[in-house]
Amino acid sequence: MTTRILLLGGITEALAIARRLGPQHVYSLAGIGRVPQDLQCQVRVGGFGGAEGLASYLREAGITLLIDATHPYAAQISRNAASAAHSAGIPCWALRRPAWQAQAGDDWREVEDWAGLIEALKPFRRPLFTLGREPLQHLDEIPPEQFWTLRALEACPGNERCEVIGARGPFHIEDERALFQRRQIDVLISKNSGSVATEPKLEVARELGVPVLVLKRPALPEVDRTFDSMPELAAALDL
Repeated sequence: MTTRILLLGGITEALAIARRLGPQHVYSLAGIGRVPQDLQCQVRVGGFGGAEGLASYLREAGITLLIDATHPYAAQISRNAASAAHSAGIPCWALRRPAWQAQAGDDWREVEDWAGLIEALKPFRRPLFTLGREPLQHLDEIPPEQFWTLRALEACPGNERCEVIGARGPFHIEDERALFQRRQIDVLISKNSGSVATEPKLEVARELGVPVLVLKRPALPEVDRTFDSMPELAAALDL
């Protein structure tokens, strides 16, 4: 049987794999960010309609291998992928890059959820959020003594207590250092994505003695095979 892959993207390594796939394979994107134009494989943009919709797509498209290379915090998509692959009777593989580990000099404080984050933020005045767009839903909740800087893929309106910066990685340590100093950042809020492209912010926080509130990684489903890196997955696929 000829292998036909559906690759669920969401992290940088997924695009590197997609660039090695031929025209019989499909690279799926949620629709956030830029759609690459230099791929030989097919590109599908948009959702599938949950686990049942994804399972139907797998059957109809003749997919024989599902690869979950979504963001470590996209837990619902990962659960849908594992369930859909099982329902369709095909293997599910996952690329799950390792989490960052705190180093000497780091002041990391893990929080479970948004409520825990807001509680942990109370002593601070100038937080830098690097969680994506989620904080936008809470702009009306900013206490008067705080001013938020929020970095997301695209700039968008904030309010008098929050400025939203549009920026895409990779980020360089000199630019991150300048951002922290210019905005007088006294706490960093981050997901533990494990991405090399966004790691410099952690280095700067360590340099400046700035605490980091780390949103705990969600539990992800078991799959048939997991890989820690793009080269490891590429080797398994013989790409």
